[in-house]
Amino acid sequence: MSDWRRVRIAVSALTAVVLIGWVGYMALGIGALDALYQTVTTVTTVGFREVVVFGTAEKWFTIVLVIVGTGTALYTFGTVLEAVLEGRLKDLYGRRRMERNIAHMSGHVIVCGWGRVGRSLTQIVAGSGQQVVVVDHDSERVAGVIYPSVLGDATDDATLQRAGIGRARALVSALDTDAANLFVTLSARAINADLFIVSRARGDGNDDKLLRAGADRVVNPQAIGGARMAAFVLQPNVAEFLDVVMHDGSLEFRLEELIVPVGSGLVGRSVREAHVRDRTGGARPRTTPR
Repeated sequence: MSDWRRVRIAVSALTAVVLIGWVGYMALGIGALDALYQTVTTVTTVGFREVVVFGTAEKWFTIVLVIVGTGTALYTFGTVLEAVLEGRLKDLYGRRRMERNIAHMSGHVIVCGWGRVGRSLTQIVAGSGQQVVVVDHDSERVAGVIYPSVLGDATDDATLQRAGIGRARALVSALDTDAANLFVTLSARAINADLFIVSRARGDGNDDKLLRAGADRVVNPQAIGGARMAAFVLQPNVAEFLDVVMHDGSLEFRLEELIVPVGSGLVGRSVREAHVRDRTGGARPRTTPR
């Protein structure tokens, strides 16, 4: 049984006891307000005087009401207090544990903005095995994030520091406005000069501003979406093939990016020559953007 369901049951039981006491005292000839007053003072064990002189029937009814009502009131108070404190403690402990996990991360990707773009790219990046930290200022959206997250303003340096920007390898700024993405890009570049930054652009003509601010790549989701839709209209088979080879995780073979290290036998060779000599030649999957 969940905590809040137990709270509802306890409050309902206490309400029922008060109603029974109220109706019972009125049945014994006490006025409505005095009956309610007598019920509340009895159940809460305040100990004020009786509103009328009690006879045998009133005394027996009060004895039963004290036994049942006091226990119900104590149970309700304890259940509510437990639910509130336990919920707060769970949130606090979970947040502290997440902060410790982020503090031990290195080479992770920071995603600023948990909107539609942020959720989509995070799913892909995390699905490739990369560690991701999400930053957003909306507490309700952050509460639904299954990845390590930081609640705060991404344009604030302190928030980026809590996300481990000094140890991160990449940052994606996918906030709602170009001005916010510009601030994030400037702050991130000033804190970590080696950081690979991808920034979202919404307005036409803002790409150059974001690049000058320090972004390595600028993406306009609307423009890309329009281009892909046009490709499906003009060359549907080609566009579908590229989608499959680039994004379909069910394929056995996919296009991947590899780094050719210094001293490898692949240096200076064409793809045909490299294939004949050695399929890998010491190349390894790319782990850092270039």
